[in-house]
Amino acid sequence: MSKLRLGILASGRGSNLQSIMDAAAVGKIDAEVAVVISDKKDAFALERARLAGIPAEYVNFKDYTSKDDYERAILEILRHSEVGLVCLAGYMRLVGKVILGAYYNRVLNIHPALLPSFPGLRGQEQAWEYGVKFSGCTVHFVDGGMDTGPIIIQAVVPVYDEDTADILAARILEQEHRIYPEAIRLYAEGRLKIQGRKVFIIK
Repeated sequence: MSKLRLGILASGRGSNLQSIMDAAAVGKIDAEVAVVISDKKDAFALERARLAGIPAEYVNFKDYTSKDDYERAILEILRHSEVGLVCLAGYMRLVGKVILGAYYNRVLNIHPALLPSFPGLRGQEQAWEYGVKFSGCTVHFVDGGMDTGPIIIQAVVPVYDEDTADILAARILEQEHRIYPEAIRLYAEGRLKIQGRKVFIIK
């Protein structure tokens, strides 16, 4: 049986991409990164992919007259690369109907907060400013909303009095690197079942 082929969408440094590539390389997940796509030409995620010998594609949003056309260009790359699961790793655009329609319940995202609290940008900073005692991160299926899809895995991270937003973000990132590959592993093994808003992990 062939490995699950992953398409990673990233806009930044790609540390979660690296954790996925590392997990795949040592056989922790029965999957392989088939292609990395970024909307930022200088995203370090693209360099990480190239260093690993993985196809890396830059798709400039400004080259297209609409979001749908932009996503069709991405979709063409995903299909050409025979991608079975799309993973957002610091991708700073809301995924639209073109990709979600083609990959229904096959798009994952990781968010640096315990959803549904603190969705959107800078989840770690939002949590720290609010004064919560615990924060964390969430892997979820992507739907049409902002960080609103069914939750797969969450990890809880304590917030200490001496923390800054950056210190908290670093502690959360450690857990992101742990739970994102785990969620992909469960998906690749066919162990995730969605019922309404709930995701059940099949034993």
